[in-house]
Amino acid sequence: MRILLLRHAVTAETGRALTGRLPDVHLSEAGVAMAERLAEKLTPTRLAAVYSSPIERCRETARIVARTQGRQVRIRKGFAEADYGAWSGRTLTSLRRLKAWSDLMAEPARFRFPNGETLREVQTRAVTATQSLVDSHRPRDVVAVCSHADVIRVILAHYLGMPLDLVHRLDVRPASISTIVVERSGRVAVPTINSPGGA
Repeated sequence: MRILLLRHAVTAETGRALTGRLPDVHLSEAGVAMAERLAEKLTPTRLAAVYSSPIERCRETARIVARTQGRQVRIRKGFAEADYGAWSGRTLTSLRRLKAWSDLMAEPARFRFPNGETLREVQTRAVTATQSLVDSHRPRDVVAVCSHADVIRVILAHYLGMPLDLVHRLDVRPASISTIVVERSGRVAVPTINSPGGA
């Protein structure tokens, strides 16, 4: 089974603030255009299903992809953005000044966002959600999952057998496509990471 991990397209805050799970953060005009280009790139691929994080920017990106495929978006909470707790809504510039940011970059596997999740917890729920797709689809199905950079990074780290402390080496840009192939036998391949989709 082939799973296409799609990062959502851009919002007005992308690259500026850590919006996390804050409500009402929607795709910008540029983001809508980016999502449309992503959908066009995926047109030759017949998707058996399109899944999404419940967060608006992912739902909006997934809806554009699903429309071109004649599919409805299926929401899965396991693919939701990391809970950044007290960091939610803060600018990246202000966060990078914190000692805690250095701790996050140095040892992400053990770091807990203030009043939020650890990346290990994010990985556990996201991989569980991914495996549930493998269990519920036919072996040759191709499905798309629209999620968030950190969520996609931790999923990729799991299937690559990469230590979670190295997760920030993975670049996952807006509207990119990363692909994992999972067989019920347990065999795994990761043929693409951060392939330009809507850029």
